[in-house]
Amino acid sequence: MSNAVPDIQSELGKVVFVGAGPGNPELLTVRAREVLEANAIAIVDAEVSSGVRDVVARAVPVPQELLDAAEAEYARICAEAKEAGARRKPPRPAAPTAAVFYAPEREDVVKQMREALVEADGLDVIRLVSGNPLNRESIKAEISAVAAAGLEFQVVPGMSLPSTVPSFAGLALGATYTEADITEGADWDSLASATQPLVLQATAEDLPLISRELIDRGMSADMEAYVTVHGTTRLQRTHETTLGTLGKLDAELPGDLVVTLGRSFDDRSKYSWWENRPLYGWRVLVPRTKEQAAAMSARLAGYGAIPQSVPTISVEPPRNPAQMDRAIKGIVEGRYKWIVFTSVNAVSAVWEKIADLGLDARDFAGVHLAAVGSKTADAIRAKGMVPELLPNKRKQNAEGLVEVFPNYVEDIDAVGRVLLPRADIAGDALVTGLEELGWEVDDVVAYRTVRAAPPAAEVRDMIKSGGFDAVAFTSGSTVRNLVGIAGKPHARTIIACIGPSTKAAAEELGLRVDVVPEVAEVPALIDALAEHVAALRAAGNLPAPRKKRRKRKTSAKSA
Repeated sequence: MSNAVPDIQSELGKVVFVGAGPGNPELLTVRAREVLEANAIAIVDAEVSSGVRDVVARAVPVPQELLDAAEAEYARICAEAKEAGARRKPPRPAAPTAAVFYAPEREDVVKQMREALVEADGLDVIRLVSGNPLNRESIKAEISAVAAAGLEFQVVPGMSLPSTVPSFAGLALGATYTEADITEGADWDSLASATQPLVLQATAEDLPLISRELIDRGMSADMEAYVTVHGTTRLQRTHETTLGTLGKLDAELPGDLVVTLGRSFDDRSKYSWWENRPLYGWRVLVPRTKEQAAAMSARLAGYGAIPQSVPTISVEPPRNPAQMDRAIKGIVEGRYKWIVFTSVNAVSAVWEKIADLGLDARDFAGVHLAAVGSKTADAIRAKGMVPELLPNKRKQNAEGLVEVFPNYVEDIDAVGRVLLPRADIAGDALVTGLEELGWEVDDVVAYRTVRAAPPAAEVRDMIKSGGFDAVAFTSGSTVRNLVGIAGKPHARTIIACIGPSTKAAAEELGLRVDVVPEVAEVPALIDALAEHVAALRAAGNLPAPRKKRRKRKTSAKSA
């Protein structure tokens, strides 16, 4: 048995300096994403975007105590809402993650790193910085201090703001240019004589200094200057000015800026692909939960939009769960020839019940599965099953499914019964259609849909005052529920509906429908919205800007 004292230092993980890039999480390097997802403790600069922060600990299991605490907190929120008279459960807060964030302590960075490594218990600690770590003097000083203290470290480079943002602003830099971070000081003599264009990382407070110092050293006040804010994100804006007026720019300029100046540039509209996307900067309301809206929001983001999810429906268990129990047992007993799924929620409800009863996909042997649409079919596949029947892509609804559904033939089909697990408010078209084909239908309530709790007052105000540029409806119920919990969208808001029935529901409520795709699918809906807005922009017919409400002036009362 050894009496040697264990080397605590050797049991510690590494400090990994990770470059977050210019702000857009899609611009993280593959290695940066791997490191961020696999570790939970991060010391993060304030300017690192929330999108990049969301990547941290994505692959790390959430501690059970955090999950339990989140459930307890939601139970408390529900109890308070019920006590206040609410008839529906409030929306759930964001799910907890394993990520732990700390702000950097500049005074004693080594002490902070060492404490974080001990807390990480053998895992690595992330030092997450904007841009590229080795492009910043302050971060290089941190690396030197960590190395001098004998702590193991690695550096994962990231794209720098100056090297990336001009491309997103449509500014063709060419093969040679000079970049510098003004926020950490500058050698103005060198910059004034350096190879142009100059690409400077700065803040709004630095702009007058840049103008004064470079003009004093002989650079022309008429030189073109471009100031980009929120570079590479969907909030990016590029302001065109000159070196002489740079310090007088009348615009909101928060956070890190990229200032590009020097020789004459080509017409940037030729290369400004980022800001020229059809829905760039548009706020689009998606009346679905964040999870349900993931694919839809991703497609909107691809067109440059800023999607915001607002749940309009809350899914609740059926009032009579025994009906579902009998249906699931009927699957095992071979009572059904077909199971017809009409929604992702129905798939989830059936599989939850299967799990509760200790069953799995093997118990579906001999049963045929049908799905009303591609999304529902994907949900079935995710459970390890194969949907055998889908309607035509151009008609993914109850009527479309009936059109392709086989007739019941007594001499061929030993079983003539269909299980239809679905919502309590579903229509009769599918049941009627299947019965006309000769099938017996067990129409079972798998889940209830109730109207969700109203969104926050700020969101309701945005809906009614035109704060959203567009809203995309995927069903008639989402139209009715959104209007019920938040009011009608403003007249300037573009209304997009996935199909004729959704359009009819919107028009019944007095809404003007602007967009209906040829195919009733989410991708087609978003594509049609983008095409519509592009056509309006080309014709100069975009909706008028939202009128900002004036604040009432308050007069001081005399004593």
